[in-house]
Amino acid sequence: MRVLGIDPGIGRMGFAVVERIGSKLSAVEYGLIDTPPGPVADRLLQIDERLQKLIEETRPECLFIERVLFAANKTTALDVAKAAGVAMLCAGRKGLAVTEITPPEVKQAVVGVGNAEKRQVQFMVTRILGLAEPPRPDDVAD
Repeated sequence: MRVLGIDPGIGRMGFAVVERIGSKLSAVEYGLIDTPPGPVADRLLQIDERLQKLIEETRPECLFIERVLFAANKTTALDVAKAAGVAMLCAGRKGLAVTEITPPEVKQAVVGVGNAEKRQVQFMVTRILGLAEPPRPDDVAD
């Protein structure tokens, strides 16, 4: 099974395509979709174009995306939610099942505890996927 995971963001959207064969997990591709400051519509279009290309090239079977729960800055939270919506639309357009997952659920699945620290998650992601070093920046590891 091949899964696309997304940490949504308007300026920086982290992604990873992970494949499971038997009990082994491996990273197919991971990185960051950067959009420069500018009109939100232009940035969302860039995210859409990059994600469509990523999905076509890596052929995941489903999308897991971090649910936007809250933020101190409501404007930023709205823009992040818009970016998440674009990601879900891209997945839906390609026929992928979409699952929203909360940060504590991610931490529970990766580390074993829902309140794990970011560095613990990065360590386990590196170990589980057999990477030489943790993915950088944090948005990619998330």
